[in-house]
Amino acid sequence: MKVIKILCLLLFSAASINAQVQLPVVPVFQNTYEKGTRSASGKPGKNYWQNSSKYDLKINFNPASRLLKGNVEVVYTNNSPDTLEEIWFKLYPNLYKKGTPRKSKIAESDLGEGVTIEELFSNGNLISDFKIEGTNMIVAVPAVLPGKTINFSIDYNYILNKGSHVRTGQVDEGSYFLAYFFPRIAVYDDVDGWNKFPYTGAEEFYNDFDQFNADITVPGGYGVWATGDLKNSSDVFQKEIVSRIAIAEKNDGIVDVITDQDLASRKVTLPNEFNTFKFEARNVTDFVFALSDHYLWKSTSLVVDPKTKRRTRVDAVFNPKHKDYYEVIDFACKTVEAMSYKFPKWPFPYSHETIFDGLDQMEYPMMVNDNPVNNREDAITLTDHEIFHTMFPFYMGINETKYGWMDEGWATIGEWLISPMIDSTIVDEYGIQPTASSSGSKDDSPIMTLTPDLKGTAGFTNSYPKPALAYLYVKDYLGDELFTKALHTYIKNWNGKHPMPYDFFNSMNEGSGKNLNWFWKPWFFEGGVLDMAIKAVDKTNFGYTITIENKGIKALPIDLTLTYSDGSKEINHSTIGVWEKGNKQVEIKIKTAKKLSKVIMGSSHVPDKVKSDNSFTVN
Repeated sequence: MKVIKILCLLLFSAASINAQVQLPVVPVFQNTYEKGTRSASGKPGKNYWQNSSKYDLKINFNPASRLLKGNVEVVYTNNSPDTLEEIWFKLYPNLYKKGTPRKSKIAESDLGEGVTIEELFSNGNLISDFKIEGTNMIVAVPAVLPGKTINFSIDYNYILNKGSHVRTGQVDEGSYFLAYFFPRIAVYDDVDGWNKFPYTGAEEFYNDFDQFNADITVPGGYGVWATGDLKNSSDVFQKEIVSRIAIAEKNDGIVDVITDQDLASRKVTLPNEFNTFKFEARNVTDFVFALSDHYLWKSTSLVVDPKTKRRTRVDAVFNPKHKDYYEVIDFACKTVEAMSYKFPKWPFPYSHETIFDGLDQMEYPMMVNDNPVNNREDAITLTDHEIFHTMFPFYMGINETKYGWMDEGWATIGEWLISPMIDSTIVDEYGIQPTASSSGSKDDSPIMTLTPDLKGTAGFTNSYPKPALAYLYVKDYLGDELFTKALHTYIKNWNGKHPMPYDFFNSMNEGSGKNLNWFWKPWFFEGGVLDMAIKAVDKTNFGYTITIENKGIKALPIDLTLTYSDGSKEINHSTIGVWEKGNKQVEIKIKTAKKLSKVIMGSSHVPDKVKSDNSFTVN
């Protein structure tokens, strides 16, 4: 089939022009403009600031008892203009503490005492004035003035969950994924001050860009993979393993770093009772690690930045029983390549990416915790979705807790676009039907609704498919070149910082040179049904005029399949631009000498609640 050009006549034009469409700005964001921390241009304001920490983590993990004992040394810098008299910490493992409010379902057998704070020192002084409220810990401190630092030393322990795996826990006998395993300082920002939202297991995370040095001690025989770069591979791995890692880091081919034979002969780690793996990570929003005594390890690398020739190593670490995982290294490598060169066309920002065979579908800086799946398509879409999160939220410091759509929407469009690049037979319609069926219902909320306030179907659609569709439609409307320019404007403005929704909208407007508020406002700030109908097909002197009605307020692309009496077909596409003036109907003029017999409206990425009026037989 071929795509034909169309002429569109816009009906019922709105009296206002696009430049007059204003986005409703809530007071907390208006305050940032007045304080000069953010700007209406989309760029950080001249007074923008953010706080940061340097963490030294010393961790001992006992797989047999699942006891994690740790010491955290952290230096926190107050770059804000405010004097801080208390510091808020996040104790995420307290999701599993008895009595903690939660939305995730946790088995009674997995509930325990949570994090035990053995000792807490601040600037060398023992601190007893702190309180723990669920997953938050509030520590009263001597005043920390603007520009000053405060030091903490915390000894703590907790038992890692064996079941009820919510992003972290035991995977099998001999494999473990440890996330959110240390007391960390919450974000203090220019919008809300302290991030006081509790972790309920449903919402995701918001962290500062920090530095980490981690010493992770585990029994001999266990390999450890983590955020950051392993700094002492020759102290923990056998020489042959170290050599294979080095080869993988410099070559495009896939290297079997740990093989079945290595596992059988116990020639993976050095034959010590315990090994300490030392990792270093800079300017990342989180740190996680995983370990196993029986996983295979495949590795490769590729050039992600042709200007500097910088390479990223890609690893797949998995249970040999999971046959789908043997191809994951290929899917992961192709995802990193596609992200670097095609979408978002930005060099992959980190030195490595490890896909670990776990019990979840969750992303972390330089790591992914992905469960095995039953078919190849699911393995592709899961792999590229989670790796795409590298850009959003990790490179872009997004507040996922409040605005899940600012990262999940990007991972969803990344999945839609990259999956067919890996396998051309894939047509990924993730979330399209739920978006259509729930639109205009009691569960339909504006995307800008805070993630913790979402209920019902909106808990999924608002974070994943709805924003992804909006991004996809703007991409279609602007064209690839201009959309990439706009997206790169956003990335350049806010990578390594904390963008909020208006920073995104304003950056895209500025980068594209177009005021897109006419689209942002109904799509992100308002609800309403997603539904279009073919109202009429009329014969004209030049061919046919097809009248399409938009029954809601959100702009949708129009895709028509035209069938002629001779059996031939044509595809007719209109971008969201046909609705730019606020019109409710559009006339699409088809120039043809052939007799039109049938018109069908719809495509895989255009949700439509009522499809019975999407087909028209021409008499």
